[in-house]
Amino acid sequence: MGDLILFRQEAAVAVLTLNRPEKRNALSSQLRQELMAVLDGLDADDSVRCVVLTGQGAVFSAGFDLSEFSDPSRRKALWENSSAYHRRVFNFSKPIIAAIQGAALAGALDLALLCDIRLCDPSARFGHPEVRFGAVPLFSILKNVVGEGPARHLCFSGEPIGAAEALRIGLVTEVVALEALLPRALLLAQNIALSPLATLRYTKQSMCAAAGASFETAFAREHDEGLNSIPLNLELLPRR
Repeated sequence: MGDLILFRQEAAVAVLTLNRPEKRNALSSQLRQELMAVLDGLDADDSVRCVVLTGQGAVFSAGFDLSEFSDPSRRKALWENSSAYHRRVFNFSKPIIAAIQGAALAGALDLALLCDIRLCDPSARFGHPEVRFGAVPLFSILKNVVGEGPARHLCFSGEPIGAAEALRIGLVTEVVALEALLPRALLLAQNIALSPLATLRYTKQSMCAAAGASFETAFAREHDEGLNSIPLNLELLPRR
């Protein structure tokens, strides 16, 4: 296991922490690779029945590490890594709870949406600012959580929303004080882990299959085809 995903296990719950606080937990290709490897191991580990995912430091994640996109020769490999990563998180066979502090923007919002349950603290912000520089937002996974209207607004506007609005539209199910956020997520995960593993796996599989368009159909159009159809304009990126 690498250094970019911290792991600990409490009874039947695994806690995974995105560990790039100096980069606002930006989702680099290496971090994504490590997350996939950890989830592969947890899928096969019957001692774990639920996962909590959070971020180290002040934010959950600022999204993909945009510095990796400056080299056009790496673009194909980066997108293949991204494609595998999204599918790995979506198809993970056990419940995942996202405990979100601070920002969950662009690719980090997608990561939160690939989880089954989202809790956040009052400072949390969610949005798809990447549309402003030509990246196609993942509409389908957002629509499946918050509905058509709010999803279209977030994907087209690029404007962030706060914790209260995220709760109102169903993007998160609870807003919890920062100091209580991870304990609350752990308690919820422990309650979920009381159910039989076979039941949790079957329920997760049924939930994934219940969306209107399949994840594969929608994701292939929005992610895989979107890369080749729409050129990114990195000159429009905000300076951090």
